[in-house]
Amino acid sequence: MSSLARVRSEARASLKSFLRRRTAVFFTFFFPVLLIVIFAGLVRTGGGGTGLFSQPPGYYVPAYLATVVLFTPLSRVGSTVARHREGARFEKLSTTPLAAWEWLAAHTLVNVALIAAACTVLVGALAVTGADFTLSPWLVAFVPVASVLFCGIGAVLGSLADSQDGAISMSNGIALPLLFLSDTFVSPAALPEWFVPLLNLSPLTYFARGVRAATYTAGNPAPEFAVTLVLAALAFLVGVYALPWREN
Repeated sequence: MSSLARVRSEARASLKSFLRRRTAVFFTFFFPVLLIVIFAGLVRTGGGGTGLFSQPPGYYVPAYLATVVLFTPLSRVGSTVARHREGARFEKLSTTPLAAWEWLAAHTLVNVALIAAACTVLVGALAVTGADFTLSPWLVAFVPVASVLFCGIGAVLGSLADSQDGAISMSNGIALPLLFLSDTFVSPAALPEWFVPLLNLSPLTYFARGVRAATYTAGNPAPEFAVTLVLAALAFLVGVYALPWREN
């Protein structure tokens, strides 16, 4: 089999495994929609001030997309890597022609496809609520690249965790603070001045600012995309290196 065929075969198996887990399907596609229904449809945003959900609905487009771009790859890839470690599957896979980068590429491709589909549903839901934002072609670039970025980080977490439950706990423990402290749901004006520069340490910040520039503020998203792209490449390489692969 060629490298492409091996990636395709592993990706097909990963997709079937995901579809068998109804809870995973729910949280990937429907949970973010519930957030939109609650906060963009019922509670309504844009009340003024600098507090949580004080901005107009269009401001929070990156935040809603981030719930999928961040949580899905961290938890899914992290738990998958941990599960493979517990079952000694990597040792078995290392005896086959499949390489570590091919395995991670296959699982990353599946996550990118699922996240892209979920984000499409989210954008549609936001449009229905009347949120004022621009449907920018930059979304086609930002969503997959950011997904690759957090798939790589998820692989690292799964390699470090002591169990599958530990990987999920680690991913949630990292994702939740990032979700609210990356210029997403909480605007920088609501944070202490000393903390604002620390937002630049979060990789999700560049995704959020880039998507907001493309869909809401009519800014230039290119610098944020360049940073996200570089971080995605580095995260993928580190993720491959971190996998407990045992080559013959």
